[in-house]
Amino acid sequence: MDRPGREWGDDIDPADQWVRNPHTGEYELRPGPPAERPTVPGPRSAPDAGPDREGRGRSTGRPQRRAAGKGPAGRKRSAGERKPAGRKSAGKKRSTGKRILLWTSGTLAFVVVAGAVGGYLYLKHLDDNISTTDTAGATSDSFSKDKAFSVLVIGTDKRQGKGDAGYGDANSVGHADTNILLHVSQDRTNATALSIPRDLITDIPDCPTKQPDDSIKVVPGTKGVRFNQSLGQLGRDPGCTVRTVEQLAGGMKVDHFMMADFNAVKTLTTAVGGVDVCLAHPVKDKKSHLDLPAGPSKIEGEQALAFVRTRYSWGNHGDLDRIKVQQKFLGSLFRKMKSDSTLTSPTRLMDLAETATRALTVDKGIGHITTLKDVALELKKVPPKNITFLTLPVRDNPADGPVHKTVLVQPGPAGQIFSAIKGDVSFTEVKKRQKATQDARLKGPRSAPGDVRVDLYNAGAPDGSAQAALAWLQTQKGVTRSTQLGNTGAHQPKTTLEYAPGQAAQARELADLMGLAGDALKPGRSETNDQGLPAIVLRLGADFQGAGIPVDGPAEPPAVQKQTADEVKCAS
Repeated sequence: MDRPGREWGDDIDPADQWVRNPHTGEYELRPGPPAERPTVPGPRSAPDAGPDREGRGRSTGRPQRRAAGKGPAGRKRSAGERKPAGRKSAGKKRSTGKRILLWTSGTLAFVVVAGAVGGYLYLKHLDDNISTTDTAGATSDSFSKDKAFSVLVIGTDKRQGKGDAGYGDANSVGHADTNILLHVSQDRTNATALSIPRDLITDIPDCPTKQPDDSIKVVPGTKGVRFNQSLGQLGRDPGCTVRTVEQLAGGMKVDHFMMADFNAVKTLTTAVGGVDVCLAHPVKDKKSHLDLPAGPSKIEGEQALAFVRTRYSWGNHGDLDRIKVQQKFLGSLFRKMKSDSTLTSPTRLMDLAETATRALTVDKGIGHITTLKDVALELKKVPPKNITFLTLPVRDNPADGPVHKTVLVQPGPAGQIFSAIKGDVSFTEVKKRQKATQDARLKGPRSAPGDVRVDLYNAGAPDGSAQAALAWLQTQKGVTRSTQLGNTGAHQPKTTLEYAPGQAAQARELADLMGLAGDALKPGRSETNDQGLPAIVLRLGADFQGAGIPVDGPAEPPAVQKQTADEVKCAS
């Protein structure tokens, strides 16, 4: 870069006149040439003023002032002699250039400042669009781009949007009608979208809710009711739905929630220019008003809402078949939002930003447009082929009699799914994860189950877990030298297995039986059991889902129906 004070030539681009001030760190206009500076500076000064190679006088380093009206060598110009070509015009041009540069710079600065202010105001506008709910500690107060995260997506049946009054019960308080637990892995290679049926019979825990005056009111829990009552009923907020999911998942943490009503489906599909769907047969549903031919169709607005609401046109006319259709719809919506037609259209992106921020109610941890942008960008990293849609394994409720209206969870398969989600296991990459887990475990010889001497503690697992694990190890796995010693008094998220160097073979055997990964094994120390013999120490953390369920994810995917976001199949 030229040094400050260098002569400005007429052929220098005005943009090159901006230099960085080392004292302030800001870019400023290059200072102009001093008034007494020679127009054409001579070479470096020398002690003598002898002739140079061309016979001209060598510069002594002192400015050579010219008398007014004299020529280059001090000779007085004759009356008819012209001034040296370009001298006066160059001066005028330079002065004009400076004025243009100053005007251009001022205009540019105004545009930049106005753009920054406008951008800030628009972001503020989008921030104001977003509705937030204080969940009284049910969700995280921040979002990390470096960790795995889970978001509970809640579709409420509250009829509050424009035109929504014509759908279903206009007096609904807004129950949890559609529920999807979206988990995004830490390395962003996979994601799982788990649908939880609204008609699932479950227990809703006590729920602290934030009141308008900032006080906390605890809504009492209810046993044996529909899952959808976790929202709206008795004044329950989305934090209550989050707590219900966490209890159902055996203590798994749900980081955030997003909630939208019927109107969101209409506005979002319109903002992206429609969503492509496919039907195996024509549908004309009087209840939902869905009217589509067989084959592919593009839907938005009212027809999109009718598509996700209808259930009497699919399978056995129940909610479970409707969930499968909704998953196909969401996969198509995700593909459309990642498509070039959306990402390369500024107008469509702005419409999407406006629509999404107006449609969503979120927790305070992600209640800013910049944070929601971060969430979207992290999800965008996941390939559609590795986003798996599945439904919580359930069975018909025998209490309903011949007409099945509600369902019950299947603990075994459901526990495997939640264990896989917590372990960042993709249902499209389970074998790869299984191999990585096996490689991470300690290698070497193993002892027989009857030689494993272990003390069990509950360190954050559900109540009764240590006793259940003890019974399972003794009666089904032959680990007869095991003892259950109650609670540790501390809460740890992961199950750990501590052992002394001489107990490595026992630790490997127990790790295999419990389905523990290598990072759960902690070599270095053990303890003495009640017989005065050394024993390895197993502490069951919050990731423990039950006796017989591998702690670090299933060895293979549970037998559940699933589909991925890249699949294009016709609804039937």
